[in-house]
Parts: sequence; structure tokens; C-alpha cells
Amino acid sequence: METVDDGLIVGEDGLARPAWAAIDELHREYYDTEWGMPIRDEQGLFERVSLEGFQAGLSWATVLRKRPRFREVFAGFDPDVVAGFGAAEVERLMADPGIIRNRQKIEATIGNAAATIALREDGGLVDLIWSFRPERTPAPRTMAEVAATSPESIALSKELRRRGFRFVGPTTMYALMQAVGIVDDHLVGSHRRGSSGVWAPGA
Repeated sequence: METVDDGLIVGEDGLARPAWAAIDELHREYYDTEWGMPIRDEQGLFERVSLEGFQAGLSWATVLRKRPRFREVFAGFDPDVVAGFGAAEVERLMADPGIIRNRQKIEATIGNAAATIALREDGGLVDLIWSFRPERTPAPRTMAEVAATSPESIALSKELRRRGFRFVGPTTMYALMQAVGIVDDHLVGSHRRGSSGVWAPGA
């Protein structure tokens, strides 16, 4: 691998990625095929909101490694199923070493499923989250230029909390916006820059 001046790492395949995406094959695959690609379905967005919440205070690598098990025990993150989880399901999840066993985050995910269902009467989770897309995307050249929050993520966090969601702080919501293609924070020079189809390259 070769590190170039703007902080990107060129892999053996000749493709430039930020350092975090070049750690191992799991991260490369996630970066190349998922991170920053638009997600516009309720179940997909509920999953990402949930996983970003579980990631708070931890590394994304931990979430990626445990994601298959998360999907199993949370019924594929179907809000209608998860919203029906009760005390027995919470205890079952707390005993599962395949996920992040944090009671507050587990209970928040169940509550967030109910909040997602409630949103259907007012446009739905997808329309709400995507309504906070900024007019222009960033164009960072180094990781130091990548923001941790934005005015839009702060506003989205506030609105989701008003709607009954938990573990949706401004930093967590900015990470969500990056992950689901609402902002294009691929570094200029990365092979993924502008590839989501939402933003024009270099915009």
C-alpha cells in the first residue's frame, strides 16, 4: 500500500481510499460497496440509525463485525417486529455475546422502532431524514477536513429526539448522513468520490 499526499492510501488494487477504509478486507468491502450509497427505504434506514446508535462510544469495526448477528436477533431490523419486543426479548439480547450488550441502547432501538412506525402517519422516516440533506456536499481533501457535525445533523438530531428517538445525537446523525449518502464525505481523490449518484464529483 502507498500513502499519497492528501492522506489517501492506494491499495494493491490501485484504488485510493482513506486510511480507515484500508484497515482490512471488511472495511474495504464496506467502503467500496456501502458507505455513502443512498439508502431510501424505511427498514434500511432504521437499521442504520440503530447501528449508528450502538456504535456510539465504540469503533465502527466492532459494529461491522457484529452486524450479521445484529440482523439475526433484531429480525432484520423490521420496525414492526422490533417494536413488539418486550422484557423477555431485552433479557435475551442482553445475554447474546454476538451483539453489543448495552441495555440502554437495546431499549432505545425498541423505542426507536415504535417511533419509526409512528412517523408513517407524517411522511415516514425516509422523508424526514432526507429532508435534512444540505444544499451542497463537502469536498474534503484530508480526514482533518471531515466534519464531526453539521447544522443539518444538529437539526436532524433535535427533530428525531422530538419524535421520540434516542441515541441520535448530532455526531451520530452526521455519521448516519455520511453512511447513507446524504452527504458525500469521500475524500477528493478517492475512487468513490461522487460515485453515489446523489452528488456530482467535486461538488
